[in-house]
Amino acid sequence: MDKRQMIGKRIAQEFKDGDYVNLGIGLPTLAVNYIPENVQVIFQSENGILGTGPSPAEGEEDKDMINAGGGFITALPNASFFDSALSFAIIRGGHVDATVLGALQVDGKGNLANWMIPGKMVPGMGGAMDLVTGARNVIVAMEHVDKYGNSKILKECTLPLTAKGKVTLIITDLAVLKVTPEGLVLQELSVGTTVEDVVKATEAKLIIPDEIGTFGG
Repeated sequence: MDKRQMIGKRIAQEFKDGDYVNLGIGLPTLAVNYIPENVQVIFQSENGILGTGPSPAEGEEDKDMINAGGGFITALPNASFFDSALSFAIIRGGHVDATVLGALQVDGKGNLANWMIPGKMVPGMGGAMDLVTGARNVIVAMEHVDKYGNSKILKECTLPLTAKGKVTLIITDLAVLKVTPEGLVLQELSVGTTVEDVVKATEAKLIIPDEIGTFGG
């Protein structure tokens, strides 16, 4: 299993039966393929769908069935479709149990930067600002370091923020980190990763408990 699929599988473990969940574009959407059969999670996409299912098999894509990022989706029985106004009313009304988003940077205070790099053209923040404010839990899913080897988990974000103090959990290819008032707690390590590996790859200070779980096996 490659590291992106490993992260997607680990994300899926955070959801409880009956949860309403919004998955951000890209890596977070992989979680929908790893929901246990005995757990019913209702996935919402901000372009107006409630009840999205697993990704379609190759060759079975429907051009009219896409998520907010333009990726192909399926719909579960009893799925519903509606306009963006109702979709964002669901989000802003606090009806989403968890949202999972990618990030450019996260810091030890739970601040999130995931929409803009100064000097680069971007279409806008999209629904991220509403999601991180409206959802009860905000999970960041990303690779631990960028393509240059720099940590994406910082003492303090340097890019323009999407939200302040909203992130509750960080899941990467190396570790699972819980955001607490005292700082980032190292809860789990991916298989084959050591505490030293995570400390070296993390700019923010980590709290290391006596017992640390594993994932990705």
